[in-house]
Amino acid sequence: MKEGNLIVKSSPIALGIDIGGSHITTGIVDIEQKRLIQKSVRREFIDSNSSAESILNGWCNVINESFEGYNIEEKIIGIAIPGPFDYKHGISLIQDQDKFKLLFKLNLKEELAKRLKIPQDNLRFINDAAGFLQGEVFTGAAKGNANVMGLTLGTGLGSAFCTDGKAIDGALWNSSFLDGIAEEYLSTQWFIKRYQQLSGIAIKGVKELVSLVSTDPNATKVFMEFGNNLAKFLIPIIIKHKIETVIIGGNIAQAFAEFSPELTAMLKGNKLNITIKISELKENAALIGAASCWDLAYQHSTC
Repeated sequence: MKEGNLIVKSSPIALGIDIGGSHITTGIVDIEQKRLIQKSVRREFIDSNSSAESILNGWCNVINESFEGYNIEEKIIGIAIPGPFDYKHGISLIQDQDKFKLLFKLNLKEELAKRLKIPQDNLRFINDAAGFLQGEVFTGAAKGNANVMGLTLGTGLGSAFCTDGKAIDGALWNSSFLDGIAEEYLSTQWFIKRYQQLSGIAIKGVKELVSLVSTDPNATKVFMEFGNNLAKFLIPIIIKHKIETVIIGGNIAQAFAEFSPELTAMLKGNKLNITIKISELKENAALIGAASCWDLAYQHSTC
């Protein structure tokens, strides 16, 4: 398939969209060839605390930019977006978070279809964590694997499960863990807080902590503790869901070499010989997963 000024009759081309609290990323995915058309990718900052009109217009501008140069007969779109959200009807239920407050109970399927001049049925929504895993199963690190769990580790904790090609949100971020909830121990803020407890020094994030490992034993200790905590979190889940493969994404995944020794040692110590993989698609995983909702082989999913 040639890129630019092509005519496509609907499938197998779909636009994938990944919406976060501060950004929108879009890109056209060739469903049949299972590849992202790189020239179509757009990523823009969108203020999620601005007005509904501003957010929607910002999204639509980026979406239209991705479609420019592609004379597609029927535009079909898959959108990965955080919850709480009514994914079937396209209604935002986000209320008590520092994002999208003015989209609460707004029918985004209806609003976007009107602005983009497409039928509402041409829009599908999927949870962002499920979209991440769906993308990795479709054409990434989890391709061909059964009973897969996906984790996105960053400012928050995202989780998803996939069996027989269908990814669903795990919603484990607020599950009971140690002296609190999982996200308190498995996110960037934990690294910042724990390192300051040990060293008295404030750091900005995990990337900075990685740079300190060669000279500061406290940095090494933090990563060891994180690997231990992650294993404790995963062990009962792996056993319960009979997980064979875990795919890790998010910014913290870039520090995998620092915390993986403790993680794998703990898993093996509990006789769990599962495969741990890092995301292959990285920041494009969710948008590819969202677009793959239009693959006929995935029509039975909740997209």
